[in-house]
Amino acid sequence: MSDDEAGRVIVIGGGPGGYAAAFRAADRGLSVTVVDEGDGLGGVCVDRGCIPSKALLTIMETILRAREASEAGVHFDDPSIDLDALRTWKDEIVDRLVGGLDSLAERRDIEHVHGRARFVDTDTVEIDGDERRSFDHVVLATGSRPRPLPGVEFGERIMDSARALALPDLPGSLLVVGGGYVGLELGQVYATLGSEVTVVEMTDSLLPGTDEDLVGPLSDAVAAMVHDVRLGTRVEELTEADGAVEARIDDETLTFDRALVAIGRVPNVEDLGLDAAGIETRDDGTVDVDEHRRTSNPRVLALGDVAGGAWLAHEAMREGEVAADVIAGEADAFDARAIPAVVYTDPQVAWCGLTEAEAERQEREVKVERFPWSASGRAHTLGASAGFTKLLFDPDDGRLLGAGIVGRQAEALVAEAVVAIEMGAVARDLEMSIHPHPTLSETIGEAAASFHGVATHVAH
Repeated sequence: MSDDEAGRVIVIGGGPGGYAAAFRAADRGLSVTVVDEGDGLGGVCVDRGCIPSKALLTIMETILRAREASEAGVHFDDPSIDLDALRTWKDEIVDRLVGGLDSLAERRDIEHVHGRARFVDTDTVEIDGDERRSFDHVVLATGSRPRPLPGVEFGERIMDSARALALPDLPGSLLVVGGGYVGLELGQVYATLGSEVTVVEMTDSLLPGTDEDLVGPLSDAVAAMVHDVRLGTRVEELTEADGAVEARIDDETLTFDRALVAIGRVPNVEDLGLDAAGIETRDDGTVDVDEHRRTSNPRVLALGDVAGGAWLAHEAMREGEVAADVIAGEADAFDARAIPAVVYTDPQVAWCGLTEAEAERQEREVKVERFPWSASGRAHTLGASAGFTKLLFDPDDGRLLGAGIVGRQAEALVAEAVVAIEMGAVARDLEMSIHPHPTLSETIGEAAASFHGVATHVAH
């Protein structure tokens, strides 16, 4: 489709969903402008989320693996942490990725405008309250931000995830409010670097909403790593005072050097002029969209956190591609059967497709097969024998419905299950596909073999 036919595409937000939509639209021959408040493309994910957190988690894993090596007779001195050098290394990774994204945008002749955009009416946006631009289509990808505790503002010592990732210092004591993936990932990082960490979670389990058996090994690891874990507990009050943080927890007042509040995120929908553009939102504040990512204004498409869903960068990227294709007149829809979720803790936890908890809520019968990594030779060589692989099958036809993995490399292993679910694979497909030996990937084939009662043979 030519530029004259499609008109101008304005993408509001330069995160993973936004830049994926912009790149795809430009590749389709459309004229694209990205309006974003950041200095470069990448959004929260690249600048102060996914990428810097994984950089720090890599350092954590290095330290933990060095400690474990002593069991094999290889000993290392305790690490010396140069915080300035660590910050610089992390920031250089971010800068390289942002520079790469900006270069890719430039090659596609994508205009990048630094500023904040809001709708003036159904076919016009205003940038920084000054410049006005008409559009044929807008892709809304403004993302989300950390949710604060009610009545508590983020500050110097009461940190959100972005502040915690900046590594302002290594506090002697750190309170982590929230036992979800952000709190646990950063809590483990700080604990490994030397902070005394206390985790408080209001529900009765870490990673609330996740299958209980997947959470078990991680709960044990967290309990062994941090100073204290308090479940079923609320932080009633949190205040900064005298260079510290005071927290009232179950009528007990405790003092910490810093606190990280990680209790979820809220969509960035404020001051966007959604009403002026005729865009409807749901009860939770997210923008309502159909499977083609269209809002109630068919010329505006929305994706990523601002439109709800799984609130994951890779989901937003696929949604961005769908939005661009739809704008270009292509037949496309977001209909993923399996969106992988990964918690990059130690051990890692990953899952995709139908979970046991969801099956129970739906009263859907499934056949669950588990393969313990204690029977995997490769897991033993990695010191990861406490992990396991779980697959959920349709009991009638053996079709793979879901998967859960706990342990080393779960982030990579779950991808096989995603492809299998999307392709409608059955247990026999996974069982008969030859997996390299010795690897952790064999555990997927072995779990599938259990569907037919086949004996395992990995433990050698």
